[in-house]
Amino acid sequence: MSGANSHVNVTINGRQYRMACEEGQETRLIQLADDLAARIARLRDRFGEIGDARLVVMAALTVSDELFDARDRIEALQHERAALIEGGAAAKVVESAVVAALNSAAERIEKTTQVLNRTIGGGIAIG
Repeated sequence: MSGANSHVNVTINGRQYRMACEEGQETRLIQLADDLAARIARLRDRFGEIGDARLVVMAALTVSDELFDARDRIEALQHERAALIEGGAAAKVVESAVVAALNSAAERIEKTTQVLNRTIGGGIAIG
């Protein structure tokens, strides 16, 4: 079941458009339209009057370029996160191995101390 539709009037490139959107998304649609209008205005300032269609296409390509950059960055961050998680898991394995080795060494030292105590007999206890 889809949400109710709402309508918003936006101005882009000097033209007004009546746009439909989901209820509650009106502010977001106005922000998007304002961003696109600002991009078109900057392109017009930079390149002059080169035609409305061309300005709109250039603005759309600029947005698309930013979207691709954002996707690449998200992908890189996801790989970085996975490596950190994997590194954390590897660190836990290493930590477990170190703890096991230390425990084993402590047991050997204790056994050696017991053997030395028995060997020395009535002498001074070690450990």
